[in-house]
Amino acid sequence: MGCSGSGKTTLARSLARALQAPHIELDAIFHQPKWTPIDDDTFRARVTEAIEAPAWVVDGNYSTVRQLVWERADTVVWFDLPYAQVMARTIRRTVRRAVTRQELWNGNKEPWSNLYSWNPENSIIAWAATRHGVYRQRYGEAEHDPRWARLRFVRLRSQREADAFLTEVAITADKE
Repeated sequence: MGCSGSGKTTLARSLARALQAPHIELDAIFHQPKWTPIDDDTFRARVTEAIEAPAWVVDGNYSTVRQLVWERADTVVWFDLPYAQVMARTIRRTVRRAVTRQELWNGNKEPWSNLYSWNPENSIIAWAATRHGVYRQRYGEAEHDPRWARLRFVRLRSQREADAFLTEVAITADKE
């Protein structure tokens, strides 16, 4: 989990490699061609199918499937970087993707509107700017919610902490 631009997908890919488990990127399931969102029932069904595997790493913040994922998870990793760092990463990444026309999911490319729109529904930069505090509150509360007491919450507040966590996971996975 983490704000857009925090580096959660890169972290999730590295974690999946270390654990030798599939990486499930919720954005790739949700965003269909031409940025068409998938309907909630189909989204839940596809995520349910993806997490039937014995091990996996899911990355994304979709409240529609959070309960499904967390009910089967043993650990929630929250990449909680400071606001300024998230915004710098989000802006750099968005500009790079828009200029290079990098394909993201299902043929979708970064829309130029992400660079100038102030509407969070039309700009990942505006989304990150408005959601950072929301996610911080949501995951901070979830960490102490008795409903999720069986989950291990790992809150990473810097890239250094994330790197150390990945090293620890890799060492532990190698011993098993």
